[in-house]
Amino acid sequence: MNHSFFAYIFRMRYIARWALMRNTRTENVQEHSYEAAVLSHALAVIGRDVFHKELDPDKIAAAALFHDAPEIITGDMPTPIKYYNPSLKNAYRQVEAAAQDKLLSMLPPELVPAYEPLVRESDPAVARYVKAADKLSAYIKCVEELKAGNAEFKKAAEQTLAALKEMDMEELEWFMEHLGGAFQLTLDELG
Repeated sequence: MNHSFFAYIFRMRYIARWALMRNTRTENVQEHSYEAAVLSHALAVIGRDVFHKELDPDKIAAAALFHDAPEIITGDMPTPIKYYNPSLKNAYRQVEAAAQDKLLSMLPPELVPAYEPLVRESDPAVARYVKAADKLSAYIKCVEELKAGNAEFKKAAEQTLAALKEMDMEELEWFMEHLGGAFQLTLDELG
């Protein structure tokens, strides 16, 4: 039997993000998932090495790689629509669960136990770091768009930064204080 899970995963590159916004540079779900994996790994390393928490950065990064996999089937639903009201949010969760089921059905049965926790984000502790990295990636996208002169992302940057602060996560605060400012710099300033 031919199983298509990974062929679908590789199609993340065709799912555009920020569909309601004018972008100076388009972003797709695959590159966003990579960024979320790098950032979640960094947040977990900060948690482990700076704040001495029992964390597995590799496990958290792997979960981030798959956190938006259902969007291969559902597409990327813009945040203002996805969370517009409780009934729409609940309906989207049902659609997302159906997409997760569909993806997992595309794996050989022997592999499902390894990928199910990643596709479903079933570990709340891991999911918290992935969500933080997801938001941080969105904020970085906003910063990059603003640096490019795209004022369309001004409100999104403000709202995303506020959402990051509301997460009340010391790893995020540490990242922003020690590493986040570099995203405001140009290539010449980074050197």
